[in-house]
Amino acid sequence: MALSKHDPYNARELAQIIALGIRIERRRSYGKSTRALENQADRIREKALEREAARAKGRK
Repeated sequence: MALSKHDPYNARELAQIIALGIRIERRRSYGKSTRALENQADRIREKALEREAARAKGRK
């Protein structure tokens, strides 16, 4: 279930996105690659959007 009607993420996904964002910024400060972490965040985002789109389609 989404945290709010404006946000597609549930609590676990939101915590994962925040943690990944922190890890990404830390790696950037060291000058290391962040592509894998960014891809992981994108997968979480896509999964949440697909789930909410399917849920919205079922409500119509």
